[in-house]
Amino acid sequence: QAYPTGWLLPLTLATSTTAAAMLAFAGVGALATGFHLGRFARGLRKPGAADAEGEVAAPEYHAKSSVSTPECQVVNTQLIDGKAIAAEVRSEVKELTARLQKEHGVLPGLAVILVGSRKDSQSYVRNKKKAAAEVNFHTVDLDLPETISQEGLIQEIEELNADPSVHAILVQLPLPKHIDEATVLKSIRVEKDADGFSALNIGNLCLKGGDPPLAVPCTPAGCIELLQRSKIQVAGKNAVVIGRSNIVGMPVAQLLQSMDATVTVCHSRTHDMVSHVRSADIVVAAVGRAEYVRGEWLKPGCVVIDVGINAVEDATKKLGHRLVGDVNFAEAQGVAAHITPVPGGVGPMTIAMLLKNTLNLARHSLNLPRVPLRRPCPQPSLPEKPPAAGQGVAEAEATTLGASKLPKGEDFAVVMSGTVEGGDIWTAAVAAGALRDQVQRLSSSGRLPSVVLNAGAPSGSGSPVLLSTLGGPATERKVLCSAASLLEAAESLLGA
Repeated sequence: QAYPTGWLLPLTLATSTTAAAMLAFAGVGALATGFHLGRFARGLRKPGAADAEGEVAAPEYHAKSSVSTPECQVVNTQLIDGKAIAAEVRSEVKELTARLQKEHGVLPGLAVILVGSRKDSQSYVRNKKKAAAEVNFHTVDLDLPETISQEGLIQEIEELNADPSVHAILVQLPLPKHIDEATVLKSIRVEKDADGFSALNIGNLCLKGGDPPLAVPCTPAGCIELLQRSKIQVAGKNAVVIGRSNIVGMPVAQLLQSMDATVTVCHSRTHDMVSHVRSADIVVAAVGRAEYVRGEWLKPGCVVIDVGINAVEDATKKLGHRLVGDVNFAEAQGVAAHITPVPGGVGPMTIAMLLKNTLNLARHSLNLPRVPLRRPCPQPSLPEKPPAAGQGVAEAEATTLGASKLPKGEDFAVVMSGTVEGGDIWTAAVAAGALRDQVQRLSSSGRLPSVVLNAGAPSGSGSPVLLSTLGGPATERKVLCSAASLLEAAESLLGA
């Protein structure tokens, strides 16, 4: 099957003349298809050329595929507006920043270090400073000469590590060639790791049931915000991440998996890339190659998160080029159900999530709960009884979650003040139901917790919502979670 033949099926072999005509037509189709594939192959990276991740293409990369062109199936494609969603995130960060200053007298502090005079780095830093000013952060700007030594740069970072008014430190990359980036980044205290790239943060991101990371890599976190705020179901879906970089591919794959997606990571050594993408309900493209993913690869009705930002020549533009993503946007129209544009999709989210990381690091410095990334979402229905012959996957996973999140053999109570959810009893009832379901799913007993409504704030806590154990004398009951809202309590149980 060297080329697709599905378009021949509607025709009928009525006479020998018609049959001969059809055979001739098929031959012309084969030649046309061969020309198309040849042109496509010439557009691919040549064997031996490196991609954005520094990987080298294998010979005949994508030369063969078991997937034919999908049948014509028109979908109403909707844009995921990254600019609008980023504005929502910034607005929330600004509101929480004002509350933090009012209640604790602290403003989140962000230090941005720029080494050298690269125009693109200067532009990125300006945008970050502008966003920080918009949400009223305390900022420290450190512009250093390109000739600074590695030891001199690390000394500057150590001074910021010791500054209590700075909660997050960002070193703008790339650095000059005489400076080792990994060594410099390791010198940033994990409590001030604005990018979330430290080994401890990445390790906690990957661990199931462990401590949540203090900060989450900004671009992957932005991808998750785009999915959640667009009300896209992730749990139970097939997700394909194209690219395995430490900055995007690896962390976003972990985040999707933590949201109960079935995740496949594709890269430059993946055989039959098209078949993997064709099976995906969610595609995250982060390979750094202009319009690499074709519309014919996509599953009709899928969701596309395009992380790529690539410049291609365009004589009609003032600068002589235009920006495109890793997905052929025009070809995805009518195939994908949702897609992020480039520009205006993932890009604005990266800076918004940097602000959220800075806020969380400031809250951590005050021993306050973090503002979680993941939000509770409807879970796929599970069978009432687990499969025979030992535990099934779903049961084993639930047992592991219950053991790691909540004490075994305990009953639980959700204690709410009368002011929770702004005093709106109906909103509180819906949110309490979500929290009870979450506790039931994670507990070893599988029983729904009790709900207790107090007239004021829960005694001795100052928090409108508590999750506690229920059995035994009151003095022996343990507070497992305290939060400002029912949603925050439910999210904190998710752990990331």
